[in-house]
Amino acid sequence: MTTVPDTPRPDILCIGAMLWDVIGRAPRRMAPGADVPGRIRHIPGGVALNVAVALARWGLRPAVLSAVGRDPEGEALVAQARRLGVLTDQLARDTGLPTDTYMGIEDSEGLIAAIADVHSLEDAGTAILDPLDGALSGWTAPVVLDGNLTEDLLAFVARDPRLAAADLRVVPASPGKAERLEPLIAARRGCFYLNRLEAEILAGRACPDAATAAQAVVARGAARVLVTDGPHAVAEAMAGAPTLTVTPPAVTVARVTGAGDCFLAAHLAAELNHLPRDAALRQAVDAAAAHVSGKDVP
Repeated sequence: MTTVPDTPRPDILCIGAMLWDVIGRAPRRMAPGADVPGRIRHIPGGVALNVAVALARWGLRPAVLSAVGRDPEGEALVAQARRLGVLTDQLARDTGLPTDTYMGIEDSEGLIAAIADVHSLEDAGTAILDPLDGALSGWTAPVVLDGNLTEDLLAFVARDPRLAAADLRVVPASPGKAERLEPLIAARRGCFYLNRLEAEILAGRACPDAATAAQAVVARGAARVLVTDGPHAVAEAMAGAPTLTVTPPAVTVARVTGAGDCFLAAHLAAELNHLPRDAALRQAVDAAAAHVSGKDVP
């Protein structure tokens, strides 16, 4: 008799941060040191989880590999992630570490400042990859990597034979962590999703627009790079192929946190549906714009 697994095998792995986002938003411009009324929300977050939730909305079955504590915050986070369509059976739960947290402050113009407390993810190290020796062995499907992983762990992933056949999709999580992606560029692994500042850090120079920035990172050795630039044109550059650009539609900003994750998920979903490069880029740009305007995507 064939044994049916308790949960389906995922079709995408998202490796990185799964935590609580604590987001404070003021409806007007804020000066440094300002104390203003607004709204504070606690929502499931982290790059890996945000992308997984967005992928689930596109009808896919994503699983997250991360470290989540057994504390009340962790139990609530796992329960919420499951309700949102994310597979959580392969999380590292028994590390003895607390659940991580991200705190961001936004005003009417966008993100003012943020602090990411991801010490538990960083301390867990390679333990989050243990399922690749068990339930997820022989993995050949897409893998989303977020830059909240340490540089050592990202370098480990770049040469890990368990992921040698995987389609890596890489996002730095923040400009301050962009340099952690150097081992993956050196290994010529992955498709990179960057904003212009992150691309400039990896390129080692200032760039006037997303297209120039994407081309500069490809010139450093990356095989494929997508670069966003706020309301300005988005670009995709590839070694040996023409650079594509798409200008986002104008929208009223309702939120900014998670827009990049939404962009990546929409682009990956489009490619898994075999859309051509230009159509996949357009779907990603439109999805990110809808997210920024406050709409659910898709």
